[in-house]
Amino acid sequence: MHIKLAFVVLLICYHLRTHVFFKQLQRNQIKYSSNFMRIWNEGATLILFAIVFLVILKSTINWIFGVVGILLLGIMLMLGIKIYKRIRDKNPEA
Repeated sequence: MHIKLAFVVLLICYHLRTHVFFKQLQRNQIKYSSNFMRIWNEGATLILFAIVFLVILKSTINWIFGVVGILLLGIMLMLGIKIYKRIRDKNPEA
């Protein structure tokens, strides 16, 4: 129960920080690269994925599969971002 609440609080903090980024973008004062923003964008996906796994999986063995699933999702997201960046760098018109 406490872990689920901690992830919900983490998600709220994530959205507050995202709002700060939004305000910086409005003032044209953003200091971060597009690659950082793509990775940041996937943060909510990982947090929500973790919350759903915690709600669905209740036994210890299922927790192990949940943690492995979250790690695999994170790896797949990072690979997708790297592949997209490589494609974008090869074809600057896109």
